[in-house]
Amino acid sequence: MIISALKSNNPSDQRSPIHKDTIKTLLDLDIEIRFEESIGKGININDKTFEELGLKKCNREDCLKNSDLIITNQALDIQEVALMKKDSTILGMVNPFSNKDFIIECSKKNINLVSMEFIPRITRAQKMDVLSSQANLAGYVAVIEAAKHLSTALPMMMTAAGTLKPAKVFIIGVGVAGLQAIATAKRLGARVEAFDTRDVVEEQVKSLGAKFVKIDLGETGETDQGYANELTDEQINKQKELQAKVCQKSDIVITTAQLFGRPAPLLIDNRTIDKMKPGSVIFDMAVETGGNVEGSKVDQIIDRNGIKIIGISNLASQVSDHASLALSNNYNNWITDFFDKESLTINFDFKDEIIDSSVLVYSGEIKNERFK
Repeated sequence: MIISALKSNNPSDQRSPIHKDTIKTLLDLDIEIRFEESIGKGININDKTFEELGLKKCNREDCLKNSDLIITNQALDIQEVALMKKDSTILGMVNPFSNKDFIIECSKKNINLVSMEFIPRITRAQKMDVLSSQANLAGYVAVIEAAKHLSTALPMMMTAAGTLKPAKVFIIGVGVAGLQAIATAKRLGARVEAFDTRDVVEEQVKSLGAKFVKIDLGETGETDQGYANELTDEQINKQKELQAKVCQKSDIVITTAQLFGRPAPLLIDNRTIDKMKPGSVIFDMAVETGGNVEGSKVDQIIDRNGIKIIGISNLASQVSDHASLALSNNYNNWITDFFDKESLTINFDFKDEIIDSSVLVYSGEIKNERFK
């Protein structure tokens, strides 16, 4: 069996699907590991380092043509799928809801497709959960980037010239990214408040030293995968109205609300922004899926009457080394869990919950009902 790792074809994504500190896991399977030349450039690992560890360097076309399993951080181009061997496998973060043509092409060409975004949220699969590993880092980056654009310091400071008040940070959405944003802002000395439609996260917020903002929206809850349920229009309007009061007194507002497979909900409109203090910063972590903030743009900083609205894509890529370390571990764990040492192939056992959930295409058949 030959496994090849491809570098990203998106200039804003510096992450690598393999890392020198985790590759031993795959090498121990006693199979051939190849990598696309310059794959580690964004994480300061040169080709020679990977070669010295026992990997073979190839160009992209050779990787595609001769591999049994491709590891990638992005969906491939349709033309690239055509180069691959029949019954080979693509494993990675393929953003399936935005790449349905890619899924169809994989089925036509008999290429198996594993979407790591569909790893189920069960205990056994936590070590493979790419969304959580990358969201954790993204939450950290969001606070650091927002702080860069604030004209005040985050912590309270006692100086000879007087006391400087701490910045007020408001986090909307307390999932993995939101919790890390709370923790990071607290470590930097800010006064932090947070809101989520799921009351069950209140204790988690308090355990990090932040204040939980209570807004009575009636019945909300979460899905069996741990995501917040989609709100009604009436609930969203009530949330906007009450959280606007917190936004008005905040120096930094970070929104993290996303709905798996659907556009992000609009939570902060221009009416709320116009009531905020000049110099305030709003960081929209959901900008790539439609945005939580009216007027936010991907990879742009919008100035609306002195309020900065920031939207950055591939947030985890801002800390590309750690992001690659986490991603490579996620991929390696999936491969080793389903690798058959006797046949040197992947065991696609659809009785297994992880396989059943994460494999979108197998033997020419689209397995997930959402994409048929």
